[in-house]
Amino acid sequence: MKKIALLLLGITSQIIFAQANRFVYQVTMKTDSTDRGNTKTELANLDVSAGSSIFYSENRLKRDSIMGRMRQTGSFNFDRTQMQALRSNMDFIIEKDYKTGKKIYKAGILRDQYAYEEDRLMDWKILPETATIGEYKTQKAETQFAGRTWYAWFAAEVPLQDGPYKFSGLPGLIVKVEDAKGDYSFDLKEAKKIDAVASFNQRGSTITVKRAAFKKQQDQFRKDPAAAMSGGRGGFRIQMDPNQRKQMEERQKEETKKNNNPIELK
Repeated sequence: MKKIALLLLGITSQIIFAQANRFVYQVTMKTDSTDRGNTKTELANLDVSAGSSIFYSENRLKRDSIMGRMRQTGSFNFDRTQMQALRSNMDFIIEKDYKTGKKIYKAGILRDQYAYEEDRLMDWKILPETATIGEYKTQKAETQFAGRTWYAWFAAEVPLQDGPYKFSGLPGLIVKVEDAKGDYSFDLKEAKKIDAVASFNQRGSTITVKRAAFKKQQDQFRKDPAAAMSGGRGGFRIQMDPNQRKQMEERQKEETKKNNNPIELK
C-alpha cells in the first residue's frame, strides 16, 4: 500500500488536500446471496480536491472515456467484448461536499440521468479496537446504514473525514469498511496525487428526485425493462417486436436473479 509523499512528511490537511488526491479501493462484492462463493472484485477511486470528493468505479471511468472519444470522432465502432469486460457493478457516482455535508448519488436508468441527495445520517460508534492495516494505524468504528451493520477502520493520521461509497464522518480517512455479513468490503490499496479529479461526459440534463422516487423508478425498470424502454421520459421510445421484448425480459430477469443482494437492503 502506497501513501502520498506529503502524508509521510506529516504536512497539515489544508496543504495536503489543496491539490487533488486519489485513493484507490479494492471493492469485493457478493451480489448473489444464493451463491456466496462467487465474489466479484473491482477497483474504485475516491478523488479528493479542496472541499469535495467524488467516488466512482474505474470501469465506469474507462467506459466513459471510450464513449467520449467516439462522440468526438463520430466513429462508433467499438470492441463489444472490451466494453462488456468494463461493465461495472458500481455504475454510479457519489459526490460529497465537505462544507454543506451533502452527498449526491448519481446514476442512469436507460438514457435518463438521475440524482438524489442522501437523506440518512451515519451515526458512528467509535470502538477501542485498533489495527495496523498496511502502513496505517487505524481504529475501529461501527454504524447501521441501509439495512446493514458496517465496521470501519479509520486512520486519524490522514485528517480527512471521508471514505469510499457514502461512508464519511469519522475523524480520519476510512482505510477499510465492511458489512457484518461479509458481503461487501472496501479496502484502500493506494493513495497518490493527481492533476485533477475525474470528470464524466454526460448527455442531457439530470433529473433530480428524492431517494425514494429513484428507488421506485429503479425497481420498476428491473421488473419490466421492456416497458421502460417503450415508454421512457423525454420522448424516448423504442418499438420492439415480441421476440425482442421476450429476450430483454429474460436477460433482465437473469441479471436480477444474480444480483439479489444489493449493498443497500432498505
